[in-house]
Amino acid sequence: MIKKEEKTKLIKKYARDEKDTGSPEVQIAILSERIKELTDHLGTHKKDNHSRRGLLTMVTKRRNLLNYLEEKNKARYEKVAKSLKL
Repeated sequence: MIKKEEKTKLIKKYARDEKDTGSPEVQIAILSERIKELTDHLGTHKKDNHSRRGLLTMVTKRRNLLNYLEEKNKARYEKVAKSLKL
Protein backbone atom coordinates (compact mmCIF):
# COMPACT_ATOMS: atom_id res chain seq x y z
CA MET A 1 0.00 0.00 0.00
CA ILE A 2 1.41 3.38 -0.92
CA LYS A 3 1.49 6.10 1.69
CA LYS A 4 -0.78 9.10 1.51
CA GLU A 5 2.16 11.51 1.04
CA GLU A 6 3.53 9.51 -1.88
CA LYS A 7 0.11 9.35 -3.50
CA THR A 8 -0.32 13.12 -3.09
CA LYS A 9 3.06 13.72 -4.73
CA LEU A 10 2.11 11.51 -7.68
CA ILE A 11 -1.22 13.30 -8.08
CA LYS A 12 0.47 16.72 -8.05
CA LYS A 13 3.10 15.61 -10.54
CA TYR A 14 0.76 14.03 -13.11
CA ALA A 15 -2.43 16.09 -12.67
CA ARG A 16 -3.56 18.25 -15.58
CA ASP A 17 -4.89 20.93 -13.24
CA GLU A 18 -4.94 21.40 -9.46
CA LYS A 19 -8.27 19.61 -8.89
CA ASP A 20 -7.48 16.67 -11.18
CA THR A 21 -7.32 13.31 -9.39
CA GLY A 22 -8.91 10.90 -11.86
CA SER A 23 -7.29 11.53 -15.21
CA PRO A 24 -5.69 8.53 -16.91
CA GLU A 25 -2.21 9.95 -16.27
CA VAL A 26 -2.80 10.09 -12.51
CA GLN A 27 -4.35 6.63 -12.42
CA ILE A 28 -1.47 5.16 -14.43
CA ALA A 29 1.11 6.76 -12.12
CA ILE A 30 -0.59 5.45 -8.98
CA LEU A 31 -1.00 1.97 -10.45
CA SER A 32 2.67 1.95 -11.50
CA GLU A 33 3.77 2.75 -7.96
CA ARG A 34 1.53 0.02 -6.51
CA ILE A 35 2.81 -2.46 -9.11
CA LYS A 36 6.40 -1.61 -8.19
CA GLU A 37 5.74 -2.20 -4.48
CA LEU A 38 3.86 -5.44 -5.07
CA THR A 39 6.62 -6.72 -7.35
CA ASP A 40 9.13 -6.15 -4.54
CA HIS A 41 6.81 -7.96 -2.11
CA LEU A 42 6.54 -10.95 -4.45
CA GLY A 43 10.31 -11.09 -4.71
CA THR A 44 10.51 -12.08 -1.06
CA HIS A 45 7.19 -13.95 -0.79
CA LYS A 46 7.30 -16.19 -3.84
CA LYS A 47 4.27 -18.33 -2.93
CA ASP A 48 1.86 -15.45 -2.28
CA ASN A 49 -0.52 -16.29 -5.11
CA HIS A 50 -3.31 -14.01 -3.89
CA SER A 51 -1.06 -10.98 -4.25
CA ARG A 52 0.18 -12.28 -7.59
CA ARG A 53 -3.39 -12.29 -8.89
CA GLY A 54 -3.87 -8.73 -7.65
CA LEU A 55 -0.67 -7.73 -9.42
CA LEU A 56 -1.91 -9.20 -12.68
CA THR A 57 -5.21 -7.31 -12.44
CA MET A 58 -3.35 -4.04 -11.75
CA VAL A 59 -1.05 -4.60 -14.73
CA THR A 60 -4.08 -5.28 -16.95
CA LYS A 61 -5.87 -2.16 -15.70
CA ARG A 62 -2.76 -0.03 -16.33
CA ARG A 63 -2.39 -1.50 -19.83
CA ASN A 64 -6.03 -0.68 -20.61
CA LEU A 65 -5.57 2.90 -19.38
CA LEU A 66 -2.42 3.25 -21.49
CA ASN A 67 -4.24 1.93 -24.55
CA TYR A 68 -7.09 4.39 -23.95
CA LEU A 69 -4.70 7.32 -23.53
CA GLU A 70 -2.74 6.35 -26.65
CA GLU A 71 -5.96 6.24 -28.65
CA LYS A 72 -7.28 9.58 -27.34
CA ASN A 73 -4.11 11.66 -27.11
CA LYS A 74 -0.79 10.29 -28.38
CA ALA A 75 1.28 13.17 -26.96
CA ARG A 76 -0.01 12.68 -23.41
CA TYR A 77 0.55 8.93 -23.73
CA GLU A 78 4.17 9.39 -24.79
CA LYS A 79 4.80 11.90 -21.99
CA VAL A 80 3.46 9.54 -19.32
CA ALA A 81 5.19 6.47 -20.74
CA LYS A 82 8.51 8.31 -20.92
CA SER A 83 8.32 9.76 -17.42
CA LEU A 84 7.34 6.42 -15.87
CA LYS A 85 9.83 4.51 -18.07
CA LEU A 86 7.21 2.10 -19.43
